[in-house]
Formats: sequence, structure tokens, C-alpha cells
Amino acid sequence: MHPIAPLTRREALVSWRAFLPLVPSYTSARNRVLAGHGNVSLLGASIRFRTLLEDEVIAETLVHHSFQVAEKWLQEVCWRRYWKGWLEMHPQVWIQWRQRVRSLPQRLPAETLTRVEAVMAGESGVACMDMIARELIETGYLHNHARMWWASFWIHVEKLPWELGADFFFRHLLDADPASNTLSWRWVAGLQTRGKSYVVRLSNIEKYAPDYLSNYAAGSERLTDGAVVASVVEDLGDVGKRLLPQYPTALGRTCNRTGLWLHPDDLLPEIGPLAALAPNSIAACLSDHVYSEIYKLSSQRKASLHAVLGDGLARAMAHYACPSVALAADDPVVGLCSWVREYELDEVVAFAPMVGPIHDMLPRLRASLESMGIRLTLIRRASDATAFSFATAGFFPFWEKMSRHLKQLSLS
Repeated sequence: MHPIAPLTRREALVSWRAFLPLVPSYTSARNRVLAGHGNVSLLGASIRFRTLLEDEVIAETLVHHSFQVAEKWLQEVCWRRYWKGWLEMHPQVWIQWRQRVRSLPQRLPAETLTRVEAVMAGESGVACMDMIARELIETGYLHNHARMWWASFWIHVEKLPWELGADFFFRHLLDADPASNTLSWRWVAGLQTRGKSYVVRLSNIEKYAPDYLSNYAAGSERLTDGAVVASVVEDLGDVGKRLLPQYPTALGRTCNRTGLWLHPDDLLPEIGPLAALAPNSIAACLSDHVYSEIYKLSSQRKASLHAVLGDGLARAMAHYACPSVALAADDPVVGLCSWVREYELDEVVAFAPMVGPIHDMLPRLRASLESMGIRLTLIRRASDATAFSFATAGFFPFWEKMSRHLKQLSLS
């Protein structure tokens, strides 16, 4: 099945320009779950992989619409940056989640694991929730409301571990983002905002997705308002807080022979601080071993990663006029080091990965390159550095600072 969301930059720009005139109606239309999802932008994957920049979307929005009219839309565009900034300062949350995904299947009773598999397969007996699970598997996409309902159903109705539900989403959603996915599930579970859980209500589904119930009503009595009681979810303890990591936001003087490393956290090097780089070669890693054996991604999710990385490589090769290489290696660090040797590079330049799978391999990569005498230079977009610095508390304190910043930009 062809992905419902645009993946290449060309597709993303077409979708964005088509949606731009609809921004004024977004506030009133966005919560409804409609067939085809024409009332929302479907740009999640494009923004997650940076085939389309938040900066581009925000700037064009404010050219065509007033801040007041577009504020709800701008908030949604900025949510992902908020989550990323928060996780940059609390990386232990990601580490703990990955540890639990690995350990829970070894510790849970057999009957619980059987129920986990049944609910993921869309065989819970609550027809509207089962339809959501099947839609996710078939399309790699869910409306945000459906994501919240299903996550709440998993945690508060089925009483299953939130970590495994979050892993199900991470394996299937084409726009799966380490920060947004992990922290949104924690919010539904009542861990992100202490004492505040999100509880699914039948009346909410009836209001925003009546077709779900007209066609899939069986078992919905389990979701009746008042019947669902928030679970007490195990808290793994203090997740700590570190200072926001600091990276240069501009490219300084580079070495004689430089390579550009592209990865899925930012696939638009031709716009921004790396645009003037003069690399001798460009590389991206396509590790089906990592995708399949470590993260157990769906075939559709793996195909989407191949698509966005291939598109990023093609655009970068055209922009920088140098060879590009798609590295197929079981171990991405080994693949990148082989690329460095083959092109006799002195330095590897990349956008700084954010907390998540790419960031997890940084210590090994840095150590391997250092042992070869190779410099690793990581750059962060200035707009990311600014937005992340605002993510020190909840979203609305973040938005108070972010909205002031965006208004100043629109006036400059």
C-alpha cells in the first residue's frame, strides 16, 4: 500500500502548499477523524525527517495568515520541537523506555503477552479500537485523536504496559519520533504531567469520529464515560535533568577532505548551516539489520526510511555536486568508518542527532573516528537551539516563550 503521508521533499512541498490555504479552518476542523484525513496536513513524517523544515512551514504560514488566525496550527507545528527539547534534557527517559521494551517480554506472564499480541493485532473485541490498530498496521498513519484513544485504551482499559504500546506505535508509524512518541505515551499514562492521565471516553469518540462507532460498535460499552478508571502506572524513578547539550550553530573552517553524514533526524542539508559545505562525499546508512533485529520495524516503516534517505541523498548529491553513497551495513558505525577510509576523509560533518536511535550510536562512532584520527563535527540549527532552550517545563510555558519569539521573527 502506498504511504498515506508524503515522504520525499517534492511530495511534502506539494502537500504543504495545498494545505496552506486551509490553515484558518484548522482550529475547528482538526479534531475530527475523517476518511482520508483531509482536514489535517499529513506532514508529520515530512517534518519528523526534515524533508520539510518547521522553519519553512512557520515562515510561509505567517506570510499568508495572521498569528492569531494560525496560532493553533503553529502550536501543532511546534509540539514536536517541544518534545525533542524536553527529551534532550531528560535522555534517561529514552534509555529507560528502550530497556523496558527489551526486558518486559522476558518478565511478563504468558497470558499478558498473549493479550498484548491480540490487542496489537486488532483482536481485542472492542471493534473501534481494533479498527484503529489495523489502520495503523495497514497505512502507517493515525489521526492524533485516534492515537490518544488507542493509547488510553491500551493503558487504562486493557491495563497493559505503556512501554509495549509505545513500541507498537514506534514500529509502525511512518512519522514515529523518539521524543514525540515516547513522551506522548508517558502523558497518556499520567507520568509526563504528574497526576494527569488521559482517559478515553465513548462520548469523545461519538463526537469526533461517529463513523468509528456506526460501523464498529461491538464492545464499545467498555469505553462508556465513567467506566474507564485511570491505571496507576509504575514510575521508574527520577529521570534526572541535564543541561541542554550545546552544539555550534554555524560551520567553521573544515578539514581538507570532508564527508557529509546524512541521517534521519535531518535530511535537508542544502538549506541552513551546512548549505555552503564543500564535501568530498556524502553517505547515509541503511541498516536493515538494525531496523529489523533491534527495533523490529514494520516492512512499511523500513521502506519509508529507505525512501526518505534515498531522497535526501539524491538532493544532497545534486546540491553539493559530489558522490553520494547509501551504506548497507549491519553495523552503521562500521559502515561509516569504511566510507571514511574509502574516501580518505579527514573530517565527518553532520547535523547533531537528537536523543534516539542515531544519538545512541554516537559514542561508538566518535570513539572509532578518533582512533582513526578523524574529526567529527556536529552542527545544530539555530532555530532548534532556541526552541529547545524553551522546553524546560510544560508545553504552555514553552509556547509562551516560543510565540513571543515567532512574533518577533515575523516583524523582522
